[in-house]
Amino acid sequence: MRFQCFLLPFLVLFSLTSYCQKKVLFAKSTTSNITIDGKINEAAWTENPEIASNFIMFEPDNGKPISEDKKTEIKVLYDNDAIYISALLYDSEPNKIQKEITNRDVFGVSDHFSVSINGFNDGQQDYTFYVSAAGGQMDCVATKDGEDYSWDAIWDSEVSITDFGWVVEMRIPYAALRFSNSQKQTWGLNFMREVKRDVQKYTWNHVDTKIGSVTNQAGILEGIENINTPTRLFFIPYTSFYYQKNELGSDKTFKAGLDIKYGINDAFTLDAILVPDFGQTKFDNAILNLEPFEQKLDENRPFFTEGTNLFNIGNLFYSRRIGGSPSSVPETAANEEITNYPSTVDLINAVKVSGRTEGGLGIGFLNAITEKTYATIRNTDTDEYRKEVIEPLTNYNVLVFDQRFNQNSSVSFVNTNTTRNGGFRDANVSAALFDLSTKANSYNLYGDLKYSTVNDIENYDGIKTSLNFAKTSGKYRYFLSGKYISKNYDINDLGIIFYTNYHSAFANGSYRIVNPTKFFNTFKIEQELNLEVQNTTGKTQEGWYKTSIKATTLKNNYVEFLFQLNPLDRFDFFEPRVDGRFVYIPKSATVYAAFVTNQNKAFTYEIESAITKFDEDQRVTYLLNGGVKYRFNDKLSLAYDFQYTKKLNDRGWVAFDNTDIIFGKRDREILQNNITGKYAINTKMTLNLSGRYYWSYSDNDTFFTLQDNGYLNPNNEYSLNKNRNFNSWNFDLSYSWWFAPGSELSVLYRNYTQIGSNNVEKNFHANLKNVFDADMTNIFSVSFRYFIDYNRVKNKF
Repeated sequence: MRFQCFLLPFLVLFSLTSYCQKKVLFAKSTTSNITIDGKINEAAWTENPEIASNFIMFEPDNGKPISEDKKTEIKVLYDNDAIYISALLYDSEPNKIQKEITNRDVFGVSDHFSVSINGFNDGQQDYTFYVSAAGGQMDCVATKDGEDYSWDAIWDSEVSITDFGWVVEMRIPYAALRFSNSQKQTWGLNFMREVKRDVQKYTWNHVDTKIGSVTNQAGILEGIENINTPTRLFFIPYTSFYYQKNELGSDKTFKAGLDIKYGINDAFTLDAILVPDFGQTKFDNAILNLEPFEQKLDENRPFFTEGTNLFNIGNLFYSRRIGGSPSSVPETAANEEITNYPSTVDLINAVKVSGRTEGGLGIGFLNAITEKTYATIRNTDTDEYRKEVIEPLTNYNVLVFDQRFNQNSSVSFVNTNTTRNGGFRDANVSAALFDLSTKANSYNLYGDLKYSTVNDIENYDGIKTSLNFAKTSGKYRYFLSGKYISKNYDINDLGIIFYTNYHSAFANGSYRIVNPTKFFNTFKIEQELNLEVQNTTGKTQEGWYKTSIKATTLKNNYVEFLFQLNPLDRFDFFEPRVDGRFVYIPKSATVYAAFVTNQNKAFTYEIESAITKFDEDQRVTYLLNGGVKYRFNDKLSLAYDFQYTKKLNDRGWVAFDNTDIIFGKRDREILQNNITGKYAINTKMTLNLSGRYYWSYSDNDTFFTLQDNGYLNPNNEYSLNKNRNFNSWNFDLSYSWWFAPGSELSVLYRNYTQIGSNNVEKNFHANLKNVFDADMTNIFSVSFRYFIDYNRVKNKF
């Protein structure tokens, strides 16, 4: 008995050591012709390739071995062009396998299988390929910072549902991967299986959720030798037709262009877009913007969303600057008026080069050129017209160097440059960043130093720096941060920033469960403190304490609760719209709650609400958001959601009156309704519906004059109408057919309108009627894109 007690600690230690070792799988070479049909009936699959099995639960009960009724077996083959993967996913109840049909990169309510490949085996970046039980494809580039689904590769997969579960067969060409040119390849590898109805995920190599990073917890793939990778050269010609009509008339437009993707070597890829066409991109969500800053818009143009993870390092690149609004407004005389001011600038062409060497050095270069743009000005006395340049020929550059090391650390250099022809404004920003993690991913230290220069009528420069330290593993974690931003730090020519000229300190502490309990699958509670102080005056710009609780129940419903207290008097240095002026913001408290039902059910709903009470004259903000979704079957689903905000006795800037800054006490309501629908004819062909109605008003009942001390004094003399009433409507109905890998035919019908007024109409139905009575712009378009692989064309001839 004593001997057993003595031996027990060593047995436990040995078991844990074995458990944490990386699994190794050997790929087998084949010369057979493998047809990707989800049947796995070729002889090559039975000629003794190794089997990857014994999966381990990733979530919710991390570390639990997979049950026998969900046994999973994977095999890997390779030839000179691609690797091949077969997966047998056993399920004792195959009739319950979830298999919703979705668009590409949309997971939906389906079981999934994935493979993650790191061609350099450095734990830094995975190329992950998902297949749903319905046959849908999803792919992404994964790092420790998250997953980038804007990246799309060309690869083949098929699935079949069987009486024992389901089967996956995949072909991933080497052109979709990045790896060294070594004779013998050693890749990082992991497989994942998701059983949707049970909300469970399993991985082949154990991934410990107590550790923050996932990418460096993969297994190893060996056996791939002596492969000669093909030339990575792809052409994507396109053509499109647009017919637009409104009350002013109609117009027809025909466009044609070409995208090029070229693999410079095994690591680097060049993407070029010639004669761009973004006419079918998703519409922008227009709002009534009463803030002192511009509205930040989502990027919907494929060239600027696909494979841009390198360019987003340092948060210096806001791609909507390229082809965005003109940078200047023409000066006009008293007898002149602007009759035409383009809202955007046309893009001439763009190119990007990106990749990562075997030594972990990532290099990214992006260049774009926009054309000279004019405004038209009319002389009201002579009725003569003239044109003035509002945006010259402009060149945009982004350059990134990102050196990764020790699997989970990096140092980076980023430079962005905007050069406008002639005497217009130029700008340059440079940044040095570091991100250091311990080998076990228990602690993380990262920070940056950024420097901006602007050459304009007045030249100026500025800096931004921060230092952050975090414990990133275990049940108890914390995060500490300090930041300094100078007054003239300005990245807005190719980036976007709103708040400058302050220094701040932030602290976060959290506790989470890492395995389910008798009440929760997941649970996390966080405490936060934040303080921001304006550099020039030393006044508090922001200061709050926050407690939040986030949990998932055993029935996989999500709940969240938040309490935030702003116990300090604060001052806003941007709302007055004048440099050096500021306005008082009173103390406040916010309570927030949210509930989301299990998203795997056919009928789901979610609701969130919040109340913010200010220590000022019945000033309060209410928020209520909600939504419902019904999945009629695996092909058809419909969803509706709304966002509603009401601000009572709000304060905000309304106008300048000579040297006075006028504020208003106002009531505001904001209502947005969204409806989305999907009908999937099959995995290659879908119909999609998207509609949005937005209504907001601002109703001022009292005016104030801003004093030098930041407080407001009543102004009984100012009486101009500064009320606003705004409506926006967008509707898209689209048909998409992916008739070949990377090739798409899409048909889109779109209509939209926007109307604004100084007369507030508080009746919802009256506003909705006004929208549909307004001049609608209707667009019908057809776009055809065809993917050409140089190697396939070469082989045919």
